[in-house]
Amino acid sequence: MAKGAVIGFLANPSNPNTTRDTEEAQAAAEQLGHKLVTVKASTVAEIDTAFATLVQANVGGLVVDADAFFVARRVQITTLAARHGIPAIHPSDEFVAVGGLMSYASSIPDAYRSMGNYTARVLKGAKLADLPVLQPTKLELAISLSTAKALALTIPPGVLAIADEVNE
Repeated sequence: MAKGAVIGFLANPSNPNTTRDTEEAQAAAEQLGHKLVTVKASTVAEIDTAFATLVQANVGGLVVDADAFFVARRVQITTLAARHGIPAIHPSDEFVAVGGLMSYASSIPDAYRSMGNYTARVLKGAKLADLPVLQPTKLELAISLSTAKALALTIPPGVLAIADEVNE
């Protein structure tokens, strides 16, 4: 993406993490020399309105914030992104499975293993206050080649080589 490009950020104002996530996205965009257009949606109709705003702003790409409502509306979001030709990165591979371009997110199986290890430690008598806070250690990249082709994008071979999942 060329310097000065406009990037969209879709966030849910009902999510308590939205303020922090938006500030972090803004800081990242500024560091890269891009402009960030934040759109917020917490209803089906607001998602449609958000995409209209993104189209007006002529965004070159979209970051969809991690939110359960967005996962539930993944078909709507990926359909709108495709209809308007907006390349988007999503918070889970569930979006890629329904036509989203790509996702980069923590590994769900890895998170379940960590929860299992925590549970085992608690059942063996460990105190919760003594257990460390863990951050995700494994992130997974999923890419849809058919969506990339529809958007006239070429995914570099090096990116495909490191992807955990490539859908044809």
